Amino acid sequence: MANPRVFLDLNIGGQPAGRLVIEFFADSTPITAENFWALCTGEKGIGKNEKPLHYKGTTFHCVIPKSMFNGGDITEGNRLGEESIYSDSFTDENFVNKHTGYRILSMANTGPGTNGSQFLICNAKTEWLDGKNIVFG
Repeated sequence: MANPRVFLDLNIGGQPAGRLVIEFFADSTPITAENFWALCTGEKGIGKNEKPLHYKGTTFHCVIPKSMFNGGDITEGNRLGEESIYSDSFTDENFVNKHTGYRILSMANTGPGTNGSQFLICNAKTEWLDGKNIVFG
C-alpha cells in the first residue's frame, strides 16, 4: 500500500509560489500521520482554542538556510501556539525514522511529548533531531 500524500499550496508575499506535495509514513507513525492529515484537510473542525484545526493560512515562521523550515502554528501563527487533533499536544509516537537528509518531514516540539501542529521540513541531514522529533514523512 502506498503512503498517503497531501499538498500545501504556497504563497510568498501574497503571490502563488507553487505546490508542496508531502508523502507521510502512515505505516510506521500512524498517530502522527493522522494528526498531520487531519490538519491538512481541516476535517476535525474547530479546536478547543476556538480556532480551526487546519493549516490553511498558516506561515513558515522560521527558515534556517541549508537546514530546515518550520511552520504549522495553527493557533498563534508565530511559533508560540500549539494544538493537535488530540488536544493541546500528544506524546512521542516513536523514533524509528531518522533525519537522514533533504525532504524529511518531522514534528516540531518543545520537549518530550509536546507534539501539536508545528512541523519541520528539513533541507539537509539534521541528525541532532533524532530521538527528539518524530520523523513521519
